[in-house]
Amino acid sequence: MEEHNIIIKPIITEQGMHFANTRNAYSFEVNKKANKIQIRNAVERLYNVRVLDVRTANVRGKPRRRGRHYGLTRSWKKAVVVLGEDYHIDLF
Repeated sequence: MEEHNIIIKPIITEQGMHFANTRNAYSFEVNKKANKIQIRNAVERLYNVRVLDVRTANVRGKPRRRGRHYGLTRSWKKAVVVLGEDYHIDLF
């Protein structure tokens, strides 16, 4: 897989910005089939940073209802990437 297929998009939330400022940790939505090594290499190549740690989580889809029809939102994979002290990613 190429780097652009592994990293789908950064997740920009209040909690994510807090972790970026305090712990130098950034969260991304990644391809479901990508493993930690592929995620580490993709982030290092795309953003020219040094990655110290990668944590992943599979996020299940939530049940939703529209009228009398039930369904689920899509499931996705989340990766939290911790960078070295000298590195940061400008998301804005």
